Amino acid sequence: MKIFVFGNPLVDQDSLPLKIIKPLAERFPDVEFVELDPSENIEDIGRDPVILDTALGIKNVVVLDDIDKIQESPKFSLHDFDLGTNLKLLRKLGRLDSVRIICVPAGLTEENVVKQVSEEIRKL
Repeated sequence: MKIFVFGNPLVDQDSLPLKIIKPLAERFPDVEFVELDPSENIEDIGRDPVILDTALGIKNVVVLDDIDKIQESPKFSLHDFDLGTNLKLLRKLGRLDSVRIICVPAGLTEENVVKQVSEEIRKL
């Protein structure tokens, strides 16, 4: 299984998924964790990807499988296209059948997030 990991190492609020790749890879040697930038071309993630990303407004790790529940941010230029926008576009183009997003809250410790994300990966 592949899990595509999104985040920004320069923004503390958005870097947690990237920070936990190594401990997750040690726990799950059969899972390939692939770091991607959502502003780049993500059309090669397959038709049913599993994604690990930061989500605002949550207190614990949750799995989202309905991209219509992703709140849209205002779009003023192409630089404002985020992961949710890209996923919705891929679905509209017929290149995405389903998606599971493991949503990580920004405010938890790495240890706590690794534990919670590990539980969700086991369920997959």
